Amino acid sequence: MEPDAIPLSIRGLDYQIADRKLLSGLDLTVHTGESVAVMGPSGSGKSSLLSLALGLIKPQAGQLRVCGTDLVGLSPAQVTRLRRQHIGMVFQFGELLPELMPIENVALPALLSGKRKEPSYQQARRLLEELGVPVDGVATAELSGGERQRAAVARALMESPSLLLADEPTGALDEDSRNHVADVLFATPGQRGCGLLVVTHDRAVAARADRVLYLQHGHLVESAGKDGR
Repeated sequence: MEPDAIPLSIRGLDYQIADRKLLSGLDLTVHTGESVAVMGPSGSGKSSLLSLALGLIKPQAGQLRVCGTDLVGLSPAQVTRLRRQHIGMVFQFGELLPELMPIENVALPALLSGKRKEPSYQQARRLLEELGVPVDGVATAELSGGERQRAAVARALMESPSLLLADEPTGALDEDSRNHVADVLFATPGQRGCGLLVVTHDRAVAARADRVLYLQHGHLVESAGKDGR
C-alpha cells in the first residue's frame, strides 16, 4: 500500500440483481483511522456493498479502490491476493471452525498465506489475549458468543489489514457481549491504523462510529456519528 493510500474509495458504483437496482452511483470513502457504520432496511443492499468491497461480486459500473487498487478490473486471483494483503472480515456468526482451537482459527489466515506456524501462533496468542479470549484448554465450540466474536475479530486482524469490514458483527449477541465486541471493533481503527466499515441494524452500535450512513434508494445519506458530525 502506498503511504497515503485510502483504505476504501468507492465512486459511482452501480449494482443490480436482475432488474432490481440496489446501488446507484454510490460514493463512499473510508479513511485510515476512521470508522463508518452503514444502516438501512433489509434488502437495501448493505450486505451487497460489503460483498463488492470484498471483491466477491462485480458492479455494473463504477470504481471500487482498496488501498489505491481498483478491484473492478482485477482477475479472481488478483482479487484474492489483494484481499489477503489488505482486508479483514468479521461475519455475523463468526464463521469460526468449531473443531479447531481458538488459536488455530485465528492463525489460519497467516498459515494460508504461507507463513510459518510458530510465529503465526505467537501472534494469534497475543491477539486473543489482548481481546480477552481464552487461549488454552477451551475448544472454539465451548466459547461464549461474545468470545467467539472477539476471536473472529482477532482472526480478521491477523494479517494487519488496512480495511476491516464487519457484517452485523453483534447481531447474535446479548447486550453485554454486544457492548464488549463493539468496544473492541470501534477501538481498532485508532489503535491499528486501519479503516473500519460496519453494516448493522443496531443503532446503539452504529452510534459508536465516526460517521453513520443510511442506505436509501441506492444512495448513502449521512447522519451524525459519535462526535456529532
